[in-house]
Amino acid sequence: MEEVQVSLLASATDFINLFFDEEGLPGKEERLAEIAREIELTETYTHTPEELEFGAKVAWRNSNRCIGRLFWKTLKVRDMRHLSDPELVFKDLQEHLDYAWNDGKIRSAISVYRPAFPGAAAALRIWNPQLFRYAAWTTAEGAVLGDPAMLAFTEFCVRQGWKGKKTAFDLLPTVISGSDGVPKLFTWEKEVPEVYIEHPDYAWFADLGIRWYAVPLISNMVLEIGGILYPAAPFNGWYMLTEIAVRNLGDTHRYNLLPLIAEKLHLDQDPHFQVWKDKALVVLQEAVWFSFRKAGVTLIDHHNAAKQFMKFTERESTEGRAVTGDWSWLIPPTAGSTMEAFHQEWNNEVKSPNYFYSRYHLGQPIPESSISDTERPFYEPF
Repeated sequence: MEEVQVSLLASATDFINLFFDEEGLPGKEERLAEIAREIELTETYTHTPEELEFGAKVAWRNSNRCIGRLFWKTLKVRDMRHLSDPELVFKDLQEHLDYAWNDGKIRSAISVYRPAFPGAAAALRIWNPQLFRYAAWTTAEGAVLGDPAMLAFTEFCVRQGWKGKKTAFDLLPTVISGSDGVPKLFTWEKEVPEVYIEHPDYAWFADLGIRWYAVPLISNMVLEIGGILYPAAPFNGWYMLTEIAVRNLGDTHRYNLLPLIAEKLHLDQDPHFQVWKDKALVVLQEAVWFSFRKAGVTLIDHHNAAKQFMKFTERESTEGRAVTGDWSWLIPPTAGSTMEAFHQEWNNEVKSPNYFYSRYHLGQPIPESSISDTERPFYEPF
């Protein structure tokens, strides 16, 4: 236990040094002494509201896989640490959505709920990887209707008593557990903003019935600030075009829409010359872009997102900070070589504060054998 306290104090010291130095504040030594006494007495410590806000923002700045870090200072940090009851947390999540949605002019926000405490039987957790995802249903023929990535989660929700409509775009319930570790399912009382996808040139596209939710609200990550873990800290930005069109709708292990679109376009799906996928992918991107713009919902294309990231690197350089990054995530999944970022390299060192993926999947710990040494104490994303 003493080793844990020493480790926590070391992490706290690093963070407090960063906070006071960057903010140019007096009283650092007094604050460090206060934290040391609190850790000795309680085995943990409490961030001030100012420390929490700074830590959450810097965690975004340190997120190696995020291309949108230019706006890290604008993050709205909602200090909701007094909430730990799943029902109250879910009610507040609806307030978060209202703020973030903003009639389509999406604003970045994070809601930070009760942190993990030493000795507690269970920590407050939101089990969904994102608050909004679509269910997956196995048909009689063995195919999957909906989002195959959510098959296990859908089956879990069904075992808990949830009944969807068994369509390709059934919004899943939100699953939250409190200190007792028991999952509770909640359905959204307010309408979740979605965008129905159509194409400006192809009338048949609207008949496909494709849609996507407007606010990407990540909920399966742990916010770590100075050694304190916040397992329930959902946050959102806004979508990049390729996240929806290329990955969510285009990937073969997701909605896999490229063959269908190619068929509608009367393209030759030659297995030995699959450039038809490029054409179908462009049309799918055009449709998503057009639909979000028509609906008045914030969406950025991958070219401008890459430019913004390079601007972020320039600003960080002027502040004397080296940018870290995971190249494989920062480069968009299409047209990458046309962007300046494609020709850059970054150190993939993980800094603190940061956001990490929870080691829990459907409430169960991920087996230690499946976690590499470089991923401890957290694991790769879904």
